[in-house]
Amino acid sequence: MESQAERLERKIASREARPAVVGLGYVGLPLLAELGRAGFRPIGIDLNRKKIQALQAGETYVLDVPAEAIAPLIADGRMQVTDDFDILREADTIDICVPTPLRKTRDPDVSYIVAATEAIAMRMAPGKLVILESTTYPGTTEELVLPRLAATGLTVGEDFFLAFSPERVDPGNAQYTTRTIPKVVGGVTAACTALAASLYRTTLEQVVPVSSTRVAEMVKLLENTFRSVNIALVNELALMSDRMGIDVWEVIEAAATKPFGFMAFYPGPGLGGHCIPIDPFYLAWKARKSGFEARMIELAGQINSSMPEYVLNKVRRALGAVGKAVRGAQVLLLGVAYKADIDDLRESPALDILKLLVEEGAEVAYHDPFVAEFELEGVSWQSVPLSAERLTASDIVVITTNHRDVDYGLVVKSAPRIVDTRNALKGYADPKITLI
Repeated sequence: MESQAERLERKIASREARPAVVGLGYVGLPLLAELGRAGFRPIGIDLNRKKIQALQAGETYVLDVPAEAIAPLIADGRMQVTDDFDILREADTIDICVPTPLRKTRDPDVSYIVAATEAIAMRMAPGKLVILESTTYPGTTEELVLPRLAATGLTVGEDFFLAFSPERVDPGNAQYTTRTIPKVVGGVTAACTALAASLYRTTLEQVVPVSSTRVAEMVKLLENTFRSVNIALVNELALMSDRMGIDVWEVIEAAATKPFGFMAFYPGPGLGGHCIPIDPFYLAWKARKSGFEARMIELAGQINSSMPEYVLNKVRRALGAVGKAVRGAQVLLLGVAYKADIDDLRESPALDILKLLVEEGAEVAYHDPFVAEFELEGVSWQSVPLSAERLTASDIVVITTNHRDVDYGLVVKSAPRIVDTRNALKGYADPKITLI
């Protein structure tokens, strides 16, 4: 008699299985598109009705997923998108790709994971594979997800299957995409790992199985904690070099010529995105629960979160050198997205800098070719055109995001003073440019 694992393995291999993705954001939508590309008839679920309506109309809201990757599948009925969780009854595999923010106390907010798991449990049936992709602390899959699914009376590894696979999406990266980035996966049991790996192998180029869900959960946190700590180190070196009158960018460029033992990281106005500013605190929180103080992680967080204030000080000094104050100054921010060539505002340090400038009394405008408008604390902001007149009328320009689609020659020519937090003006030698 065919076991549940054998049955699901056969359905995955033949593309008869129906995969579902819960959460259609920067992680879930690219995965949904790849599942459709691989020949499945995937189901996408999101509670945001505007997202569902956009996808049903053949439109996309994630830059990495062009409309042509989604629209034909939806038009032909080979892909469904809905806000109705009852469709999960038809699904054989379910990927959970929901947000995992931090609370103001820097404790993990896993409420979205819990809500998604409970919705799945209400529609659970033998033979389903559930994979959590949302970034979280080690132990989440077995401590939060497993008990809720097992409460249905089904046995993990026999009746249903559960795994964790960390998302590794890098928005705006054309070289490394959902399909080409190696996919780490760890299951609650060996059968769980094998089935999750089988699903991903049908769709992605490389799968990396690990021994457990906890290992897979820790992999993601290590990756982003590594980046956070090293960025904090180079940010501190930038502060130090500023005091010593040394160009930290030149230092890094020279150090990067060493062919071994060095990896270049770069200073900036702070950390942005959903992962690097948040994930290390998930790990630090879990460490505290285990009686361990993650001192390096906490210190890195303090250094990185102090950078917007440092940028404000740079603005103060640049304006003060010509007898002006921040209060009443006309300030133009170039870029509000958290990194270059994307429209993602999550945790963007540019927004922290904007708030600090406004609090100090500056008249602030912004230009961003990827972000036409946004709302911050109840106030609506619109991108202004970048023109010689706008630049000349500004007292200072602050480059907070180094988008490629910006005429930096015009900026240097027309702006009276510039604070460049990204080294976007590398190659321009002008005393009115201040680097962090």
